Amino acid sequence: MAENLASNLAQAGRAHAARPAIVGGERIITYAVLDDLTARASRLLQMRGVREGDRVGVMFPNVPEFAISVYGALRAGAIAMPMNVMLKRREIAFQLRDSGARLLIARRDLGEEAEAGAREAGSECLLVDSEEFARQLDTVEPDHGLSPRGGADTGVILYTSGTTGLPKGAELSHGNLASNAATFRDMLGLRSGDIVLGALPLFHSFGQTCGLHTAIVAGACLSLMPRFDARTALEIIERERVTVFEAVPTMYAALLNHPQHEKFGVSSLRLCVSGGAALPLGILRDFEAAFDCPILEGYGLTEASPVVSFNRPDRVRKPGSIGLPIHGVEMCLVDDRGREVSTGEVGEILVRGPNVMKGYWHQPDATAEVMAPGGWLRTGDLATRDGDGYYFIVDRKKDVIIRGGYNVYPKEIEDVLYEHPVVRECAVVAVPHPQLGEEVGAAVVLKPGSSATPGELRDFVRERVAAYKYPRLVWFVPDLPKGAQGKILKREIEIPAGLLGGAPSS
Repeated sequence: MAENLASNLAQAGRAHAARPAIVGGERIITYAVLDDLTARASRLLQMRGVREGDRVGVMFPNVPEFAISVYGALRAGAIAMPMNVMLKRREIAFQLRDSGARLLIARRDLGEEAEAGAREAGSECLLVDSEEFARQLDTVEPDHGLSPRGGADTGVILYTSGTTGLPKGAELSHGNLASNAATFRDMLGLRSGDIVLGALPLFHSFGQTCGLHTAIVAGACLSLMPRFDARTALEIIERERVTVFEAVPTMYAALLNHPQHEKFGVSSLRLCVSGGAALPLGILRDFEAAFDCPILEGYGLTEASPVVSFNRPDRVRKPGSIGLPIHGVEMCLVDDRGREVSTGEVGEILVRGPNVMKGYWHQPDATAEVMAPGGWLRTGDLATRDGDGYYFIVDRKKDVIIRGGYNVYPKEIEDVLYEHPVVRECAVVAVPHPQLGEEVGAAVVLKPGSSATPGELRDFVRERVAAYKYPRLVWFVPDLPKGAQGKILKREIEIPAGLLGGAPSS
């Protein structure tokens, strides 16, 4: 894995020249054309003063220009820095300034925020739309060479969400990303005839590695969705005969809850992949029954490129499990003192392997906090392991609710709520309580046309879990806040003022 990550595209450009690499709406870009466009993007960046090791911000939704820009930067030996398209100028400026980025290349309709952020950070900003970018690339000679940077050299910086402070830039090497993409390809059995639905944001590690980089190393086609919508996704699956669907749980729930999902032809699907958050068992069961396609659930995090473990297509699949460590990756569970826990006990997941990041960009103290002796990465996620070696996520360490000294794991309660026929989405969170410290609360979105009272849902859960676990506080919301990837953002859930005193809902 010592080569530049862009070498995968150069090889695919030769081996699969006429095959479609990316489909974006009506645009079909073959591997030969994509290879040429990235070679031109590499030249364009060099003409703008970008040199090996320079950081280049890339700010596009799921459109071909994202892949062209990222691989163009990699070819030139620069460090690509994909950025969330929903960022505002202050956030953009922080990432550009923190990384010392020389250039930000962004889609023109993001221009006001992108330009302001770049100006504040002292970075150059290049705004383009699809036609402008095509014209600019057409005017330069392609540089089909590849920078010798690779292996342990940083290829990509991805900023974390910053839930516990300012975002930190995870440094992912060419080797980190190349090994993770190749392993994921082999695990899924992905091949050149496959069509992957690119519904996950490419600026996020899940969509970028498992979608873009894995499709390229397999010579497969990535069909892009700039913004996820259940009906559009169903239409693309039917029209383009999509074979692999990669998504987060809320996307599976959206397809399942679409009132006309049975009218679409989805028989081309051979495999679905879920990650980014725990998939409720009810959604997994109902989706597989409705779409006649298995879902493989796995686990990963940005700092691990991101894939760590997965259920396998060729092995026993355990619903509710995140599977086994992928090839070459080790996992273990430890207690608060760093001692490995026994089978069935809850512990924090530690990860070691070729996928683990180099560290956080210019933040040695933050890096030291998550890197344990021996090269182990502390994930902050809690899990158990069964006798067969399968891992089961319990919850994020920081999301655990401590009610009167007892630990309550939100995922367990959410899984029960999803069993109720009227619940479309839910999130279990801690509510401050004067005597108990924290009380268990649940924000619930009902299915259209359904009705229930908070008391009914509270009683439904109380009948199924220990007395200290069920949510005393239940409230209904029209929607739950979500990030760009579709993950529910618990930190943004507003607790009704009337519940903050800890009184049970009625």
